[in-house]
Amino acid sequence: MADHPAPLPLDEMVDGRGGVRPHWRMLLGILGGMGEGVLGERARRLDRAFEDEGMAGVLPGAKREVAWRCDPLPLVLPAEEFATLEAGIAQRARLLEAVLADLYGPQRLVAEGAIPPEVVFANPAFLRPCRQEGAAPTQPMLHVYAVDLLRGLDGAWRVLADRTTAPAGPGLARENRRLLARVMPEAFRGAQVRSMRPFFDVWQDALQRLAPPERGDPAVALLTRGTHHPRWFEDMLLSRELSCALVESGDLTVRGGVLYLKTLQGLQRVDVLLSRVEGTSLDPLECAEAGTFGVPGLLDAARHGAVRVLNVPGAGLAEAPALAAFLDALAPRLLGEALLLPSVETLWLGDPAARSRIAQESGWLVRGATDGAAPTPVPLDAWAHAIGAEARPAAYAATRLPVASVVPCVVGDGLEPRPLMLRMFAVFDGTAWHVMPGGLARIGEALSIGGALPTQGLSKDVWVLADEGADIIGPAALQLPPLPIRRQPGALPSRVADNLFWLGRYTERLERAARLVRATQARISRGVVLPREAAEVAALARCLGQAGFTGAEEVAGSSAAQALPGIIAAAMREGGALPALADRIATLTAMVRDRLTADMHATFTLTLRTARAEMLAAGSGLDAIGRAMISVLRFATAVAGVAAESMVRGGAWLFLDLGRRMERAQAIASEVQFALDQPPARIEGGLRLTLELCDSVITYRSRYLTILQPAPALDLVLADPSNPRALAFQLEAISRSLSEVATGDDRALPDEAASLLAEAEAIVADVIRAPDQAFAAAGLPPRLEAMANRIAALSDGVTRQYFALLPVAQTLGLEGAEPALKGAA
Repeated sequence: MADHPAPLPLDEMVDGRGGVRPHWRMLLGILGGMGEGVLGERARRLDRAFEDEGMAGVLPGAKREVAWRCDPLPLVLPAEEFATLEAGIAQRARLLEAVLADLYGPQRLVAEGAIPPEVVFANPAFLRPCRQEGAAPTQPMLHVYAVDLLRGLDGAWRVLADRTTAPAGPGLARENRRLLARVMPEAFRGAQVRSMRPFFDVWQDALQRLAPPERGDPAVALLTRGTHHPRWFEDMLLSRELSCALVESGDLTVRGGVLYLKTLQGLQRVDVLLSRVEGTSLDPLECAEAGTFGVPGLLDAARHGAVRVLNVPGAGLAEAPALAAFLDALAPRLLGEALLLPSVETLWLGDPAARSRIAQESGWLVRGATDGAAPTPVPLDAWAHAIGAEARPAAYAATRLPVASVVPCVVGDGLEPRPLMLRMFAVFDGTAWHVMPGGLARIGEALSIGGALPTQGLSKDVWVLADEGADIIGPAALQLPPLPIRRQPGALPSRVADNLFWLGRYTERLERAARLVRATQARISRGVVLPREAAEVAALARCLGQAGFTGAEEVAGSSAAQALPGIIAAAMREGGALPALADRIATLTAMVRDRLTADMHATFTLTLRTARAEMLAAGSGLDAIGRAMISVLRFATAVAGVAAESMVRGGAWLFLDLGRRMERAQAIASEVQFALDQPPARIEGGLRLTLELCDSVITYRSRYLTILQPAPALDLVLADPSNPRALAFQLEAISRSLSEVATGDDRALPDEAASLLAEAEAIVADVIRAPDQAFAAAGLPPRLEAMANRIAALSDGVTRQYFALLPVAQTLGLEGAEPALKGAA
């Protein structure tokens, strides 16, 4: 067989005569007026925008980082071309719906030989629990559908793959459009680009209409794999666009055949579940592949109509690569019309004629007939070994890809042609299919037919130009009864409350570490510790050891000034105590991204990156370390400020603040304990250190224009409810928060917080009444240690009751013994 030169790909921008296509001229005219090098600069701004908005990990280089990029030059589709695609996509969705309805119902297509049984029954995506014997499903199988398209040398679009399980991309397409409009507003001002917003309005409206009619206030949830999954960020974006609750399988439970969301306020019914998870993973009771994921009893609840799961589990059967070989013949049979948008050339190798053809022709890619794995080129001389030696040729399909068209992409400050694959989306509103006026264009050196949307790579926004004079019609208004006013903390899943609680704790823990380092640096930077500072340095060493600075608690006496600089420097390096805290904060920030406002997320992201970078760059110099701690304190202050001003005082803010208050209260009790653990004659140094660590020096000086005394100092840091750095302030806030989330007569946790507050006030009262206040203050460490342990136990009680959903721990003992909270934070 003679070799022929590879054909040149079709250029999306240029017509067959070498001229620029009309719909590209407008865009090039706008870009041409922007000046040399502007496109490259805008591309770099887009990259930074994706990083700042959360598409990448909170910290550069983090394991969750996703290198998703959007090219500033969009793919432009004229109105008439989109209309053709729209009709073809809607028809193809109707065809796949008809095929699925038959395969999960009467199975006439299999019985009559229109679809080979090997393509159906050997497919892991065929879920037998979803089949209705002898009758077609009463509800549509497909609700959302995506299609991957390639344009060939003849200019016609062909289907590369159908996506019917949980198609990725609509949220990313919306994010591409939003950020591109922000970075290149002048391009949008000069073009009539159709908005994507009506598509999401139709989708949201359709989800509401799918709830049972008797449900006046339907609850819609979007099921995600979780924050560890590469698709989580898009799931979060999509849940916001559709006003859905974002849930994981662990947040859901089936009780009495009804699906519920587990919240702090009890069980909340879920009427519609938009699943972003494969059907084989939804219910471990009926799908062996689900493993530990999934919701036991979910498929049974869906079968009985208690919840609508979309797409219906089992719809992934339509993604079988071999099925594409039969769609051209099925369209006239099931729809009475020819297929408007055909697939790329595909053969099922269970057919002897197909095997004979592939053995004689080059250019074929062979892959599994049902699993959709990435295709592998099979040379002619390897055919017998790769397929013929297999006893199951019916397990394979062969595809011949057209040469993909190319589009100009920004590379550096210039343009280069790159291959294009277009993904478009459609949603069924119960009557008709609606296609998104836009989509997601994937760009790459080589495009694969198999597998899902990659988590990394270059994409393009897809512009559909408006047809002049055409009206944009949105969905009809959905008549719903008035919603009752709600001001309680809300239906916050226990998992989310847990993450917010520890986000608050770790943020406060990082701030505490920075304050301790600054106080230590001020005393040891001279190299020689003054005698009156020796006790303070020893107390600080104990505090640093408790805060995770390895070896600090072992430093004592005159060696402190020599040992602590090395210990602190080691804690600043990669893997040290402070970068590790920053990494935990970054992980938790990503896990609660859907609960943070844009301003708050930007504050966490940008200030945390700066603080962590300065830590790592500080080296062993105490001055540089001190400057890095200022950056850490700015991060903590910014987070507290944005949380106070941007978060509604609901469940998310409540548990974030509760974590901060719990951590600060425990730290105050421990630090005052260590500071006062010295002879009465040296108690003044301990009081001075206490005021410094509690950031209350200026307040004390403004109130008491005299010498430092134990009672006023301890009142300010332990019992003053107006001082945000005082122990009483934290305990009052903890008591209020726990009272807000307490249900019924269960007052154990709020009462324990109130008891701790009374103990803090009693400590100060005892010092005031003492004939020798210095002696009384020096005797406080055991009481403060006991308070720190009780605060840790209170935190453990919060975890048991609200996050682990376990009863409060009881102490077993003599009859009449009081119940006690146990454990440590």
